[in-house]
Amino acid sequence: MGLIKLSKVLTPAMEQGYAVGAFNTADFNYTEGLARAAEESGKPLIMMLPSYYFDMQDMESFYDFNLDRIKKSTGNIVYHLDHGQSFDICMKGIHAGCNSIMFDGSRLPFEENIAITKEIVKIAHACNVEVEAEIGHVAAPEGNPEGSVAKEEFFTNPDDAVTFAKETGVDALAVAVGTVHGVYRGRPKLDYERLKEIRRRVDVPLVMHGGSGLPEEDFQNAIKLGITKVNFFTEMMLKTITNMYNAIEEKNGKPRYIDLQQLIVKTVKECAEEQMEIFGTPPMK
Repeated sequence: MGLIKLSKVLTPAMEQGYAVGAFNTADFNYTEGLARAAEESGKPLIMMLPSYYFDMQDMESFYDFNLDRIKKSTGNIVYHLDHGQSFDICMKGIHAGCNSIMFDGSRLPFEENIAITKEIVKIAHACNVEVEAEIGHVAAPEGNPEGSVAKEEFFTNPDDAVTFAKETGVDALAVAVGTVHGVYRGRPKLDYERLKEIRRRVDVPLVMHGGSGLPEEDFQNAIKLGITKVNFFTEMMLKTITNMYNAIEEKNGKPRYIDLQQLIVKTVKECAEEQMEIFGTPPMK
């Protein structure tokens, strides 16, 4: 227990038809909430380190805390770099202790995305680190609260997905089939036929980015058609903010700081547990 490999949780998910939740950690309290969710539920989860943290100063202690907390956990947790948008960021993720990294070359020309992903896979595998990459493009910035709409022109082409998976040797493949990062503008409409075709032709675990705001039915339909990892953050963030705001109001603007910290931990834990239930994630044997 503690730190486990991405393939250790995604392979059985793909074989048995459920998905594993992947949740960003925003600070020490989020890390604690996610660790407790894994421990108390007995279900595996993926704790994701947002790549933009590498643009911030003096974050090494946070990386170290995450890794130490995971290793000491009685739960089963993957430590994953989310949306590494360059070779250098992916290398920093490996040095920070992530045992799984995502290279997001989805904005690059197809051949360039393949070339860089292939090189990252070669280095990461030599370090016993697994790699997720993206083909197609999931719209909007990570954690975007403004609302956006998916554009079909950016959806994953099944032929490209086959070529990309074969040439790069990735361990998981993020696909674009109608979700967006952040909040949806209007009701999302997923392209299930496209997802079904990709799953039929690609033999690596498939990843859905932009899970926040999807109805439960859409999650379950996507999982039935082959999604095995679901990224989920914006809704968790918004619930945390709402609960903190309400707690501050209840105390007439003068809550104890420790109470707010504990509220964050509780909200994150409960939100993660709720999503794992929706994803059908079973306790890990």
